[in-house]
Amino acid sequence: MIDQADESGNQIWELRLYVAGQTPKCLTALANLKRICDEYLPGQYRLEVIDLLENPRLAREHEILAIPTLVRKLPQPVRKIIGDLSNKERVLVGLDVNLIS
Repeated sequence: MIDQADESGNQIWELRLYVAGQTPKCLTALANLKRICDEYLPGQYRLEVIDLLENPRLAREHEILAIPTLVRKLPQPVRKIIGDLSNKERVLVGLDVNLIS
């Protein structure tokens, strides 16, 4: 699979956040993820939120064992992080975001 880039050549990160409804933990994970992405990947990410209450078969198909779960589809390899994403350093390491300025 070819990685995608924006018009300036920057890598586009494709992220999926799997949730189960509007629980406090899922809402917290979404807010934390948006804050982290806006700070470290501004304009370089696409985020898809998948509610497993609306489509429960996706949990099995996408091998989601707990919620909320963040999946980095691109850049490859695929990476998964489980939890409310409140530990910014853990999320950055889990996503393998290059912090070199």
